[in-house]
Amino acid sequence: MRETENMENPEVYARIGSLRIVPVIAIDNPDDALTLADALLEGGLPIAEITFRTTAAARVIETIAGQRPGILLGAGTLLNPEDLRRAVECGAVFGVAPGFNPEIVREAIKIRFPFSPGVMTPSDIEGALALGIQVLKFFPAGAAGGVKMLRSIAAPYAHLGVRFIPTGGVNLNNMREYLEEKSVLALGGTWIATREDIAAARWKTIRDNCRAALAVVEELKATAPASL
Repeated sequence: MRETENMENPEVYARIGSLRIVPVIAIDNPDDALTLADALLEGGLPIAEITFRTTAAARVIETIAGQRPGILLGAGTLLNPEDLRRAVECGAVFGVAPGFNPEIVREAIKIRFPFSPGVMTPSDIEGALALGIQVLKFFPAGAAGGVKMLRSIAAPYAHLGVRFIPTGGVNLNNMREYLEEKSVLALGGTWIATREDIAAARWKTIRDNCRAALAVVEELKATAPASL
């Protein structure tokens, strides 16, 4: 297995694994960046994946990275090497994509940027592992079969240390079963700070969503600390 940034800088993934939840955020107005960041911080969840689904993403990442350095900041929906390089330039410290594109993975390795491509099949997993990537996004988790599917496709590769961040269809009601799966490093949560809540300035809702999700994490840690 090739040596990659995932291995060389394990602190990024260690921190993601300690938080266990990655808010996946599409934001349209860069003027909302700092207020959003403050809502996450006040909610106790200092991490965000800002998706490149909106034209504001790069400016939002740059603003938060520059003025709220306490947030572990990632970029999502990176669909080409240009987006990946732009995310790095803006200040993102990790990247995520919905699918497995070897070209983007190779570029991430080249520029030494922690990157988790999306996978949904054993072939996807083997392609990523062949390039040395061990932290993968399982997407779309709910539509692909949820925890049962993840457990099935993860089992043959467990001895290789592969870990997953399931995203898509994950919510407060089912997050517990995902976090109880041993192959799950953390989960991606679009419900934490929805596009609609951000646009409507529902910052209290976002803070409350953070706290409710973290309460589940803390409960799991208290009842089964060895598995977390």
